[in-house]
Parts: sequence; structure tokens; C-alpha cells
Amino acid sequence: MADELELVRGANPVPSDGPHFGDGPLDHGAERRLERLLRERPSGRLRDRLLPGAGRPRLAWGLVAAVVVAALALTLVLSGPNTTPAVAAPRPLVVQTGSTPLPLDRLAERAEQAAANGSPRLRKGTHVQSWSMGMSDDKPPITLPEERIVRWRADGSHTQLVVATDPRHPGRPVLSTEGGEPHLVDDGHVLSDQTYPPSWSDAPPQSPPPHDPDRLRAYLTEAQHSATPLSTPQLLDAVEVLLDHWTLGARETATLARLLAGTEGLRPVGQVTDRLGRRGQAYVYDGPGARRMLIMDPVTGAVLGLESTFSTAEPEYGVKKGDVMSYSAWMR
Repeated sequence: MADELELVRGANPVPSDGPHFGDGPLDHGAERRLERLLRERPSGRLRDRLLPGAGRPRLAWGLVAAVVVAALALTLVLSGPNTTPAVAAPRPLVVQTGSTPLPLDRLAERAEQAAANGSPRLRKGTHVQSWSMGMSDDKPPITLPEERIVRWRADGSHTQLVVATDPRHPGRPVLSTEGGEPHLVDDGHVLSDQTYPPSWSDAPPQSPPPHDPDRLRAYLTEAQHSATPLSTPQLLDAVEVLLDHWTLGARETATLARLLAGTEGLRPVGQVTDRLGRRGQAYVYDGPGARRMLIMDPVTGAVLGLESTFSTAEPEYGVKKGDVMSYSAWMR
């Protein structure tokens, strides 16, 4: 079966390093390769297994795609670090060619103008889609896409729902490590659904964020349990913690944008489209080991996403320079 799996991989019309996602129609070259796969195999064994009797290549594509996904998943679980990466691994976001970078101080001004009417309001809880990479010494890295919704109740209790889903490929199986080894689960599979008892902590990040940039910096420093001022990477980590606890209102968004405008090393690079299809302005910090990209709404100043990519290769873990380490996309 090994030679047949290699044939299926080679016939994949949307390889992992291809320029487009695999959710569009097949081009002419892809259709030719698919038809050759089903028609020209000398032994006919693979065709017989996929399509007993006569077949129609286009109608059979769903079955072939399922075999390709299964083969890739098998490769992911059983092979070494130099094999095909996980099917869930996203490509790094790309800045739109020719787009004009928007300075952070200008964006902060827009956020302050948008906050003039006082809405939307601050809400405790979050709705976030994330892609996070896991690494080990003896297996290739895997990327797990998950969606998390946290809602707080008036009595101080809260619920947290986590599902396995990848909005780039709606309806397709999703990679998960639920229960141990990596495996595919149905899109929307519930990983956890929990209710937590009341908590009345008034320490950051449980307490509401302030509306002054200096006080917000102190708040984020306390949330990170740091005794010293936060570096830029630490500050971005703290922003992620904040947004994993709160859905910011217009005033809090403007305060955070003003704080970020005074952050050293965070430079504007232009426009991007995030993994939920939203247009945003990107701001990049190049640090040792990792490149951080912050994506912000160009009108309201709201943080849409935060991407971390490897700035150096880690061959012992099967990681290449530019691989996505993690990505979070926050929604209202």
C-alpha cells in the first residue's frame, strides 16, 4: 500500500506548498492529474479500491480527497520530522503588496474618534479562534485549530465551550489530540464544555481594564506577575491574556491602541486579510526567535489577531523559519 499512498500524495492537486488554499475548484492541471491517477495506474489496484467498476473522476473526487486526508494524517502520526507538515498548519499572513502602512498613532486617533459615542461596551468573556503548534522530540509538529467561547454570568460563574474547528476549511475533519495521540475529528467536535463556580477576584486580568494608557500598562504588568516593566514581546503576551478574558469596548480599545502606539519596535507594515477574512492593518515586532504580527481594525483600532512565527529554524523539532507558532483571532 505504501506505493499507492505515494501515488495519492503525488496526485494531490493542492499540495501543502501550493499558492492557494484547497477549498476552491480544481484547475485544468489538477483535473488532468486526478484523471491520470484514476485511469493510468498500470496495475489498476488503486482504481479498483477507490472506484469498483467504472468511474466518473469528478464525482469520485470527494472519495479521493478523503483518502488524501487520511494518508496525510497517517504520515503526520507515524513519520519523522522531515515529512509532510500537519494538514491544519496555516501559512503566515502576507502583507498586501502596495498597501500603505498606517502609523499606530494615527490608528489610535481613529480609535479615540470611534469611541466618542461610547459603544460598544466592555464585556467580560471572549470568543477566540486559535491555531497553536505542538512539538515533541520524536514526532513532527502539529497545529491544532480550536474555537473557544467564554461567557460570564451575573452570579460570577462562567462557562467555557471549546470546539475543534478550522474556519478556513468549513465542514472538513479537524486535527485534535483529545485523548492523547493526534487524530481527525468532525468539524465542530466539542472538546470541552464546562461551567466554573463564581469567582470574585479583583486582580488583573479579572478586574476591568482601566481607561488610561499608563494605568493600563501597570494593569498588564500585574496581569503578567512581573516585577519589572514589560518588554514589547511581554506586552504583546499580556494583550493576549487581556483579550482572552475581556471583549473590549470602544473606550478600552482606544486606550489599548494609544498604549501600543507608544510601544518600542512595533512597526506598521501594511494591510492584511486575517484568517477569518477580515481586513486589518498589520504591525510587526521582530524579536529573537519569533516574529510577532499584530492585526488591528483600521477604523476602530480593535485588535483582530496576533500571529507568532519562527524567525529561525528548529530542525530538531521539524520547524522551518517562517512556520506559524501560534495565531489567535478575536471576535465579538
